[in-house]
Amino acid sequence: MLSEERHRAIVSAIRRGGAATVAALSADLKVSEATIRRDLDALAEQGLVRRVRGGATDPRGSVRPEADPRSFADVAASAPAAKQSIAALACTQIRDGEVIALDIGTTVAAMCPLLAERSLTVVTASLAVVRALASAPAIDIVVLGGLLRPNYDSLVGTLTESALRQLRVDRAFLGTAGVRADGAVLDSTPSEVPVKRGLLEVATCSYLLADHEKFPGSGFLEVTRLPRFTALLTDRPLPIEIDLPEGEAVEVLLP
Repeated sequence: MLSEERHRAIVSAIRRGGAATVAALSADLKVSEATIRRDLDALAEQGLVRRVRGGATDPRGSVRPEADPRSFADVAASAPAAKQSIAALACTQIRDGEVIALDIGTTVAAMCPLLAERSLTVVTASLAVVRALASAPAIDIVVLGGLLRPNYDSLVGTLTESALRQLRVDRAFLGTAGVRADGAVLDSTPSEVPVKRGLLEVATCSYLLADHEKFPGSGFLEVTRLPRFTALLTDRPLPIEIDLPEGEAVEVLLP
């Protein structure tokens, strides 16, 4: 395949899916990953794609956010016992009267039934969280505006990120697609990554909620490093050894 044909195929794949990994493009086009990286760099210089770690995204993604391969409802239905035990543990970290941020993760959303009788201010870009807590008598909800990602009930984009920068919260609770052995916390959705990073920036304390299947899980975009969190909340002893640099650590909390 000529480079021009390959470039057209790469751009087409990224526009269809909103993003693509180097590994997936390499397999689909039957060329080396090094070749794909060079292609992506060239396409990024032309403004046809936006380079991210491990791949590239559609530069129009902030206008038309990408869909997830699985809907929020589908993901929420998987491993319910693990999600509920982690959610219960997370709720023990919260004090009445605090301002907390809940991200779009399904394990984070599992906290909502346990918070319904609490007195809190909740900041979120998750419509699932909004619906779950809308009738809670003593909870004020701050909804971060933005562009709707319908199949995951979340709001993303520059409006969401701008709103976040105006806030400060006591505690932020985030989910993840996976955690690598080197401590990289991953996500698979390019438009969600800036929102997650924004939550970490405005929070005094931050907690990562991740069941045992998230080690290493999946994801090709690095959100942050594990020591950035106040604590990691999980349902079992870690199935992999996390090898952090000397002097870096994270508290691990189990139910």
